[in-house]
This record gives sequence, C-alpha cells and structure tokens, in this order.
Amino acid sequence: METDRIIRFSVFLGVFVLLAAMEVLIPRRRLTTSKSRRWIANLAIVVLNPLSVALIYPVVPIGVAMMAAEQGWGFFNQLVLPYWLTVSVSVLALDLVIYVQHVMHHAIPTLWRLHMMHHADLDLDMTTGLRFHPLEIIISMAIKLSAVVALGAPPLAVLIFEVVLNATAMFNHSNIRIPEKADRILRLFVVTPDMHRVHHSVIIRETNSNYGFCLPWWDRLLGTYKAQPARGHTDMVIGLAQFREPKKLSLPRLLVMPFVDAPGRVPINRH
Repeated sequence: METDRIIRFSVFLGVFVLLAAMEVLIPRRRLTTSKSRRWIANLAIVVLNPLSVALIYPVVPIGVAMMAAEQGWGFFNQLVLPYWLTVSVSVLALDLVIYVQHVMHHAIPTLWRLHMMHHADLDLDMTTGLRFHPLEIIISMAIKLSAVVALGAPPLAVLIFEVVLNATAMFNHSNIRIPEKADRILRLFVVTPDMHRVHHSVIIRETNSNYGFCLPWWDRLLGTYKAQPARGHTDMVIGLAQFREPKKLSLPRLLVMPFVDAPGRVPINRH
C-alpha cells in the first residue's frame, strides 16, 4: 500500500512539474485572469480533497481490489483468464465508468451543482484538472470503489488506472500548444488538451461534448465527440455564463457554490 502511494505521488509530481514548465514555454491561449489567484484556490482544493476522502473511506481503491481478490468478489475473480487480459480490460472498463460518471454529473441537477465548480474556472490549465468539489470527489470515490469490486479488477489494473487518470486529467486540461498534425494523431489514443478544451466552452452545445478524461474512444463511439470549438481555440470563451466575475471564484465561494448559486442551464437536461 505504501509503494502505490509513492508511485502515484511521484508520477503526479513529475507530470505537474513538466506541464507547468510547458505551459510557460508553449502556451496555447493567453490567460484572461490572475494565474496566482486561480492557483491558490485550485491547489488548496487539491490538498483538501484527499483529506475529505480519508475522513469518509477507510480504504483506497487498490486496497479494495486486494480485498476483492482475497474474497473472490467481482466478475473477473470468477473467471480464469490471462492476467494481462484481465488487467487490460479492467483498465478499459474503469475508464468507461469514469466517462459515464462524467455524463451523469452533467445530466443530474444535483450532481451538476457539484460539478459546476470544475467548469466555473475562467481559464483552463492543468490545475483545472484537479479542481473538483470535495463532495463530488467523495461521490466519485464511492462509484470507483463499487466499480472495482463489481469488476473484480486486479490491484495492478487499479494502480495503472489511478496513475494514468490523474496524469491525463492534468494533461488534457493543460494550456499547452500541440501542433495540429500531432494533435490529430494523438487524440486517436488519448484525450488531448485541444479535444477536452471544447468541453469547457461557455457554449452549452459544446459543454455537452468530449466527456472523456483519458481515452477518446467513448466520445466517438457514443456520439458525444466534437472535434473543434465553433470560435476556435484562441477566441473561445472558457467557463460558465453565470460565473464571470473572478471575485466570485475564491476558495470559500467555490466550496459553497453548489448550495448558494444558481446552476444555470444544465447542459443535458435542457438541451
């Protein structure tokens, strides 16, 4: 258990530092608000969320996967399959669960209230990929733990998934410029910043697209893929229409946002 924490933190730190440098060296868009103010709020949430999860859940997904393997719980623990196949399919299945969960956070009004904190960021960079309301993280953890048990996912698959999801969430929210030809190829295999940025458009029909965090295939297969924003990446407006004042996006306001602010036009339910 200690080893998996070291691996996850080491990859997180390495990806964070690399993307932070790339955002300075090859930015995709000019920022419209104070980066330091946004980072203070976003990184404070990064610290707060693990504490919130630790208060609720006595075990992490890898621990649950080990328990499921010992007890014979879950689908894959009832089958005799090559280990590499079980690991690979488990990673794919867990990513699909995250895709469906993301869609539900746009479709169900109560969940959207929590999720809109993520979308209210007025600029998009790698810290946006870490900015989720603590209650959303708690709900997401419950879904993830349930999926791990139901699948009987091997601990290695869960570790791979956790590391990759965390890294790609920062990557696809990052403000880095990738050449267009390279992006077209890369987005066949992973969600790129240009692909996911469309999802953070203030235009509702664009917000209601590109839900994938890691693999781009679910959006293409299930009809939620949109290649480019209507106004282009440099001119598109990021965020939500009802949250345009930076002073309303301080850490205290972000934390109470689901309870005191209007949800606006919930994308899927009203369109």
